[in-house]
Amino acid sequence: MFYYLSQLPAWLKANEYIQWADLLSPLRVFQYITFRSAGAAVTALIVCWWLGPRVIEWLKSIGVRQQYEDRAREGGRMIGGISKRGVPTMGGLLIVAAIDLSALLWAQWNPLVTLTLLSMLVLCLLGFYDDYSNVTEQNSKGLTEKVKLIVQFLLSACIAVYLWRLEETRELITMVMIPFMKEPIIMGPSDKMVFSFAVAVGLIVTICAIMGSSNAVNFTDGLDGLAIGSVIIVSIVFYVFTYIAGHAELAAELNVPKVVGAGELSVVCAAMIGAGLGFLWFNCHPARVFMGDTGSLSLGGSLGAVGIITKHEIVLAITGGLFVLEAVSVIVQVISFKLTGKRIFKMAPIHHHFEKKGWPESTVVIRFWIISIILAMIGLATLKLR
Repeated sequence: MFYYLSQLPAWLKANEYIQWADLLSPLRVFQYITFRSAGAAVTALIVCWWLGPRVIEWLKSIGVRQQYEDRAREGGRMIGGISKRGVPTMGGLLIVAAIDLSALLWAQWNPLVTLTLLSMLVLCLLGFYDDYSNVTEQNSKGLTEKVKLIVQFLLSACIAVYLWRLEETRELITMVMIPFMKEPIIMGPSDKMVFSFAVAVGLIVTICAIMGSSNAVNFTDGLDGLAIGSVIIVSIVFYVFTYIAGHAELAAELNVPKVVGAGELSVVCAAMIGAGLGFLWFNCHPARVFMGDTGSLSLGGSLGAVGIITKHEIVLAITGGLFVLEAVSVIVQVISFKLTGKRIFKMAPIHHHFEKKGWPESTVVIRFWIISIILAMIGLATLKLR
């Protein structure tokens, strides 16, 4: 919304309101993505700080609290030392609301922004239903994995097809950007909307990236501040990538695919950073609220969408390597147990394995954040090592 104020001086000048145009010339600052990104981050942060206590009390008042224990135990004792029973969940509503409101105010809306926020909203509703089922039935089952995967698949497939049909992003479906390589790999022609093997591969990669990212963040959400802190780190990296992808000169200089409208996604990433910091204020140990599937599914899915739109899904896997590690630990644990009857980890996801080994919860979180920061620096390094 604020972006359109920047057009007011030019409109007044064109209509010969010269005096008013000169008076309102400072509004041109809203043209700059960097300024609006800062505004989006600060707005989302303030919204979370202001709404946080109110949302927490509201969730408590309607009984939306964790009524079950789903954490590492040893001899009946909580490894972390603090029970999570009774802490309100579904705090992802606060994060998504802050991001959407901030983006509405500061972004210049285009199809890419709408697509990213729509995917966030759909996955937020999916996670909300799952969390609500958990607390009302007082167990950790919620929706079946089959139902969640079907909804995620349908959403991801719609996004993939839309990007293929959208002229500005069609070529991205048939392109693979390999980190540390100067030029992208072109799998097939993209000048016409003709279905081909290359398009099929691109659509599958898009679906897998969004579904994988959404579920990987969901697996990571198990300790106070772990998931949201890691999301903030990855969002910072993709703030840089989205800004570059939307800037013709920088994209050409750094050999990044130029995507029309991708620059506005940096405003969305900035809003995610601000909302994440605001939520971390209440989610740090000991947590006063959990994001639940409401937040983890939506944040992961939107990061996947941003990675696909900027054509840096492989960089997303590197930068979000902690999420990949968490997801792989679950998959390996399940496969090993089904095939051999033995567990590789003491408990999966892997953060609970280290709790079982005696690491305090805060130690696990901070060390995993350090890993995320290292991976983020590697992801950023791909910009220059091409």
